[in-house]
Amino acid sequence: MNNRTRTLTGAIAVTGYASAITAANWLTTRYGMVNVGFGLITTAGTFAAGAALLLRDTVQDTLGKAWVLTGITLGAILTWATSPTLAIASATAFLAAECADMAIYTPLRARGWARAVLASNVIGAIVDTLLFLALAHFPVTTRTVGGQLAGKLAWATLLPVAAVITVRQARHALSRDTLRA
Repeated sequence: MNNRTRTLTGAIAVTGYASAITAANWLTTRYGMVNVGFGLITTAGTFAAGAALLLRDTVQDTLGKAWVLTGITLGAILTWATSPTLAIASATAFLAAECADMAIYTPLRARGWARAVLASNVIGAIVDTLLFLALAHFPVTTRTVGGQLAGKLAWATLLPVAAVITVRQARHALSRDTLRA
């Protein structure tokens, strides 16, 4: 990836990252807790928060770790207008989760993107969930923690990672077939 493409991709990723944080908090403010099935409940913004965990890795890969912190800050500033309490809870939870995420993602990245994303998002999601629920004064129960993790890991991590892997494999197969022709 050339520098111009990397910068453009990074700018889109950090904008998406801050937007996902803001959307997660707006949805939570607007709709509170929602049923996700199997007796689990979660904050309405969980799916957007899960997307933020995935976007964080793209921001780090394209622009560096400092821009991850910029995305958290932008998300907190934008959330402040909706709910100062959620802005503080969210920024604190994201900061702690992203530090844990970086500690895992960065060393694993050399072994492959999917492995690094999956491992780091599991830890990041757990840290984010426990801190956010407690700081935002939501109940911390097996129903809420399970619901948060189901949303962040199944829908916002596993599905996008599977989609990226599928696209990469299809591209590889197409380029291999093109070389044979």
